[in-house]
Amino acid sequence: MADTLPGRCAGLGLRRALLDALIEAPAGAFDFLECAPDNWIGVGGALGEKLVALSSRHPLSCHGLSLSLGGPDPLDADFLRQTRDFLDRHRAVMYSEHLSYCSADGHLYDLLPLPFTDEAVRHVSARIRAVQDALGRRIAVENVSYYAAPYKALDEAVFINAVLADADCDLLLDVNNVFVNAINHGDDARAFIAAMPGERIASYHVAGHFDEADDLKIDTHGAAVKDDVWALLAHAYATHGVRPTLLERDFNFPPLPTLLAEVERIRALQADAP
Repeated sequence: MADTLPGRCAGLGLRRALLDALIEAPAGAFDFLECAPDNWIGVGGALGEKLVALSSRHPLSCHGLSLSLGGPDPLDADFLRQTRDFLDRHRAVMYSEHLSYCSADGHLYDLLPLPFTDEAVRHVSARIRAVQDALGRRIAVENVSYYAAPYKALDEAVFINAVLADADCDLLLDVNNVFVNAINHGDDARAFIAAMPGERIASYHVAGHFDEADDLKIDTHGAAVKDDVWALLAHAYATHGVRPTLLERDFNFPPLPTLLAEVERIRALQADAP
């Protein structure tokens, strides 16, 4: 199995509710799978065997949930060792985490936004560098959706660019998060994408969201991808080039063929991209 993914490929999130359907999926239905190691470390038995079966058959990308890259608590060295073992055991082709924090004197069970300040750039960049050293690999960080900004001394795009440069890491560009934030905060989604450093984009995510109101979108990963987000993904491809792209779906799962139709739409947009 290849240690890296080709640029033009489309993946699907590996969720427990989909395990059997993914195992039985026809060959070529998706190019890679993505899972959260946090939800699988230490899992054995029948579930663990199914994960091994899938990771031995398909390239596996990993997307962390609980490292709390921007948090105030010390990085969890034991968890980092467990994560490295997981990535090595399953020959993960990529590892990413969120540019956010989820713990402060204990887990907060949410991905909370960082203040967009020079101090936060230095803090989170140092922690990303430490994570890369502990994992023995380069990682990507994901732009997150947020509904209130704790402090914006810097523009978000400037903040992200500064972190990527200072930490010397890559970017997982979540196109749905860009769209949701643009609507909720009155920003320009296409200008944000244009401001991202294309040479650092390792992959894209695309997902569905909930329309609470015309000016309020909730990032749920529980619905089909909206047409506006598909259009923004096509724009990202045109701006920065095609990269491995994952369809995220975390609940309200339709039959697998419905999800695979969205995977095929990713492939179609990739085929049409310059």
